[in-house]
Amino acid sequence: MMTLPKRGLAAAAGLTLAVALSTGIGSTFAYFTTYAEAQGGHTITLGERTEITEEFGEWTKHVTIANNAGADGEASRPVFVRARAFAGSGIQLTYSGESWEPNADGWYYCANPVEPGQTAPVLDVKIDNIPEGKDGAQFNVVVTYECTPVLYNADGTPYADWTTILDNGNLSEGGDE
Repeated sequence: MMTLPKRGLAAAAGLTLAVALSTGIGSTFAYFTTYAEAQGGHTITLGERTEITEEFGEWTKHVTIANNAGADGEASRPVFVRARAFAGSGIQLTYSGESWEPNADGWYYCANPVEPGQTAPVLDVKIDNIPEGKDGAQFNVVVTYECTPVLYNADGTPYADWTTILDNGNLSEGGDE
């Protein structure tokens, strides 16, 4: 007669084991049903794409910054640009160019927005004092630039918010857009 309680105990243990194992099935089943595989693709282009071009001649870098977005028919907007140059110690640089204005922060700002598909006026960065015995192979002048989308006041006047920097379409730093 002892076999009946052993069978009941075995059945209860088996039922407990089945319940314990089935508790994870719901989440496992959900995992397999919520994830799917897809094929194909679509190229995504972010609206802004600027590019700097430098030409060197007569100890002057001739810098142009182009707003290349919109040239292929993609949506874009005008941008403001700014640039500055760095050189080794003892090298003095002079900036010049139509519509370029110096600021106390060391940047030179293009006064007018650069429309999509257009280029900012040339900014010339002249090396004023070439150190004795130096030539172009012995030092370098590095030009950097940034751009920001054009924003408009209530009266339609364009302005720049330099807390929002576009870097080939990627927003960095803060700023509302």
